[in-house]
Amino acid sequence: MIKTIRFALLIFIFSMGFVLIGDQIPDPETDSTVPELIDFHDIIYPIWHTAFPAKDYNALRGFLPEIEAGMARINAAALPGILREKKQAWESGLAEFNWAVDAYKKAAAGSDDQALLDAAELLHMRFEMQVRAIRPVAREVDAYHKVLYVVYHKYLPEKKYAEIGNVAADMVAKAEAVTKATLSKRLAAKIEAFQAAAAKLLAETKALEAAGKAGLEKDIPQLVEKVHSAYQALEKVFN
Repeated sequence: MIKTIRFALLIFIFSMGFVLIGDQIPDPETDSTVPELIDFHDIIYPIWHTAFPAKDYNALRGFLPEIEAGMARINAAALPGILREKKQAWESGLAEFNWAVDAYKKAAAGSDDQALLDAAELLHMRFEMQVRAIRPVAREVDAYHKVLYVVYHKYLPEKKYAEIGNVAADMVAKAEAVTKATLSKRLAAKIEAFQAAAAKLLAETKALEAAGKAGLEKDIPQLVEKVHSAYQALEKVFN
């Protein structure tokens, strides 16, 4: 059972977009995930895929201590630096997630089995919504953001303009990949807006690369700000 759950968790992580390249160990500050939240899937999986469909009410009530312990770890978790702009969405979702846990606790303590099933369904939904609140809309966007994060929050404040110029070509390549990214079906209505924002991001990134190649370091700060604003506009398409 544990092996089955772990395998399903791996599939879940890859489908959510949390993909590692090769054997590289990610920098926790630029890894767009919260381990405590992902660990909670070990609880959600048997609830939603085993106990819930079987209407095993004793099992559903028995999960309560694990749910409360897992939720406590999530509440104490810190967002990595790269997710700082999603803090508001994280905290808003966290309030709803905690409410779902409280509802589960009340249902587990009572005798209304339907209320317990409803609470399990709500808990599952809030978990998925919490994952969705922080996950990248596409792997290509996440890959771009990892480089931009270092440029904007490290190189720029430290005035490492040469380093910015050195990574600009990689940023252009990643921005081009963003323009070709495939969105999930649930985001189909936003494809046109996404493509326009991606094109703007690519144009601003190319301008940054050109300045770096020309040795125009005095222009780098302003161009980085434009790139950052273009990325924020891309993110806002999905807010």
